[in-house]
Amino acid sequence: MLLFFIWNPALFRGETTVPKRSYVLLAGTTVLSIFYFSSGWKLGVQYQGVHYTRVVGAVNLGWTAFLILGFFRSWKGVTSFGFNLVLHWMTFAWLAWYAFPYLGELP
Repeated sequence: MLLFFIWNPALFRGETTVPKRSYVLLAGTTVLSIFYFSSGWKLGVQYQGVHYTRVVGAVNLGWTAFLILGFFRSWKGVTSFGFNLVLHWMTFAWLAWYAFPYLGELP
C-alpha cells in the first residue's frame, strides 16, 4: 500500500495525467510476468494442477489486457482523476495478486 502512495504522489493533488514511469512499470512487469509464467508453467501444473494454472493464466492475461487498454486510453486522451486513481490501483492490485503467482509446491 505504501508503494502505491509513493509511486504516484500527484494523486494527492488530484492530478489527472499518468506519469511516464507508470508506462515503463507496466511494460517491464508485463514482460517479466510472461517470462515468469512461462518458466513456471510446468511447476504450476505439477503442484497446483492444470485447472488452477489455466485459470490463473487466463485471469492474468485478462487483467494485463485491461491494463494495457487503460494505459493506451490515458496515453491517447485526457483522463480524469478517478480514471488515473483506478488505473493505478488496478496496476498495483495486479502486481500484488496475479502478475507473479505462486506456482510451486505448497508448504
